[in-house]
Amino acid sequence: MGSQIPPKRFDIKSVAVIGAGPCGLAAAKYLVAQAAFKNIVIFEQQSEVGGVWNYSPNPPNTLHVPQVSTDCAPEPPLLLRRGDAPVFPSPMYEVLHTNIPRALMPFSDLAFPDDALIFPSREDVQEYLVRYSRDVRHLIQFFTQVKDVRLRQVEGKDQWDVDVVRLRTGEISTATYDAVVVASGHYAVTYIPDVKGITEFHATNPGVISHSKHYRTPTPFAGKKVVVVGNAASGLDIAAQISPLCRNPLLLSVQTATSPANLEFSGAQEVPVIEEFLAAERGIRFQDGRVEKDIDAVIFATGYLYAFPFLRSLNPPLVTDGRRVHGLYKHLFRIDNPTLVFPGLPIKVVPFPFSESQAAMFSRTWANVLPLPSPEEMRAWEEEEAKRRGLKFHVFPEGGDSEYINSAHDQIAASNTPGKEPPHWGLEQVWQRQIYSQAKLAFELGGRNAKTLEELGFTYAPISE
Repeated sequence: MGSQIPPKRFDIKSVAVIGAGPCGLAAAKYLVAQAAFKNIVIFEQQSEVGGVWNYSPNPPNTLHVPQVSTDCAPEPPLLLRRGDAPVFPSPMYEVLHTNIPRALMPFSDLAFPDDALIFPSREDVQEYLVRYSRDVRHLIQFFTQVKDVRLRQVEGKDQWDVDVVRLRTGEISTATYDAVVVASGHYAVTYIPDVKGITEFHATNPGVISHSKHYRTPTPFAGKKVVVVGNAASGLDIAAQISPLCRNPLLLSVQTATSPANLEFSGAQEVPVIEEFLAAERGIRFQDGRVEKDIDAVIFATGYLYAFPFLRSLNPPLVTDGRRVHGLYKHLFRIDNPTLVFPGLPIKVVPFPFSESQAAMFSRTWANVLPLPSPEEMRAWEEEEAKRRGLKFHVFPEGGDSEYINSAHDQIAASNTPGKEPPHWGLEQVWQRQIYSQAKLAFELGGRNAKTLEELGFTYAPISE
């Protein structure tokens, strides 16, 4: 390292993990395996583990149109019958399969069943996560929502006051921790762009505009005139489910052209970006001048904003426009306060093994067996990364997750440090990462029943040494 300053030593005995989704569960496993922390607590607002995979048949009750700011109240639970457990709706829809092959997706120490589909269903994934959680369930406090996390310094040491509310009783309590893992995900605050006329359109025609987070089944769109905005995975998948039922053609509004194979799969007609909403005509003007009237449904599959409503007191702020999280080293450690970490932020990565690699890093760092660079070096890394990636700061390039996972494994192996070993991808797994989007399309077009890549026409040919 360029700096001669001794690495920071941590004095961490207690750790709070926010969220019992995949990242929170991986964090707990690696923290426990490190055998360096006396108290590990996981706060989960739902009744079960799983995070976004914990499906709710009912969609959210709230919708902000447009939604371009992270400064909004956390989504409330669904209002169910009196005495029911609170349910926070996830972005999952009824028929959904992973984009990632069965052999590539899981955590390193628990495989999916051999008879599972090659692209497992959301039900399979949720069941898998419940199994994965078994040896850390005693650490989880369910129905517990984190309301506020505040930094304070005690004799030069960073500590974190965490306020939680017990959702079934309303009881509020505060406890102090030496470190916090923010594993609350980034699929809560929807992004709906502020297109010209959208506010008036929504007020005049309530119920027409929605977000992919509100989508569950195609049935409500039967016979309707539908526009889907966005051609990433969710947009294409939702368009493909709705197009056989809705009034033809379903219109797919995009910024960049959809590949011919994916467009055929969606069953949609591609149109440009929306230029203006026309309230009186219940219409839309696209950038090429085309006008469509009497629109029945517009579904924005435009993603989400990063937001951490329980961390608003941090200064400088973590998020501004919600497009990235500021002040982090390697998309993970808060540079000013490295006892605060944010696993799972990167996009276009295979999330489960990636979160393991991150957990292996911060658990060892907090146990003082894998030092961080100096703050100056970490800030230099962030500045260089921001220049290189621009608005797509957390969007990894193709192959970026393979490189990260294997680099983390090799660094930890070379350090010969105690703790749980993170995953390593061999040549076949790297190959699966390269072909899985084509394989997923073949899986969907083939009826969603294949159990191997070979059934879909993809066979790995080992490279001879």
